[in-house]
Amino acid sequence: MKAKFYEMLETLGITINDDQYNKFVTYFELLVEWNENINLTSITKLEDVFIKHFFDSLCLVKGIELNNQSLLDVGSGAGFPSIPLKIVFGNLDITIIDSLNKRIKFLEALTKALEIDVRLIHGRVEEHIYKNHYDIVTARAVSNLRVLSELCIPFVKVKGVFIALKGPKYHEEYLDSINAIEILGGKLSKNIEYEIADQKRVLTIIDKVKKTNDKYPRIYGKIKSKPL
Repeated sequence: MKAKFYEMLETLGITINDDQYNKFVTYFELLVEWNENINLTSITKLEDVFIKHFFDSLCLVKGIELNNQSLLDVGSGAGFPSIPLKIVFGNLDITIIDSLNKRIKFLEALTKALEIDVRLIHGRVEEHIYKNHYDIVTARAVSNLRVLSELCIPFVKVKGVFIALKGPKYHEEYLDSINAIEILGGKLSKNIEYEIADQKRVLTIIDKVKKTNDKYPRIYGKIKSKPL
């Protein structure tokens, strides 16, 4: 798997050393171990985890150059995309927020084992206080873009970006989200399509062009029942 992973990373312009690769192996081992007791992922085979989770997370570089930015990962679950990004780009200042404490406990054990420094918050993102603050906000497989926009864009600083890692229905989701994105101070930059294991993936990149009104995000119940 090592040679194949290195070759795949080369297509992204990424080169890693043996220590970084070993961190990915440790990540895989802990993910599978903890997955026996908590539902972290349905993907558990080594090659699938490396391709569909680790490599897919690193495909974020298709949309943005990463160097020394602050990044908030919303609903990170088992740490995707932020932990693979931190392994490769060690100077990223990463905050992860997740509503399920069991997942935060896993991430605490993981980041300790990997010896990486990541800020972990157990809570709902709509209660997070650092609005208009981060260079990058990411979300992978959390919710539809209309809901996700209100959960993420308020925390991006002006001239920063919100990057949603989406699947093949991204265009329908975007059309449904245009009003919300505009209200929240965002503007679509581009959609970057790519394939992983014959499955279509998309990076929806939204630029933050103006400060979000402080009343957003609303409580989650209102976001769901009356989306912008």
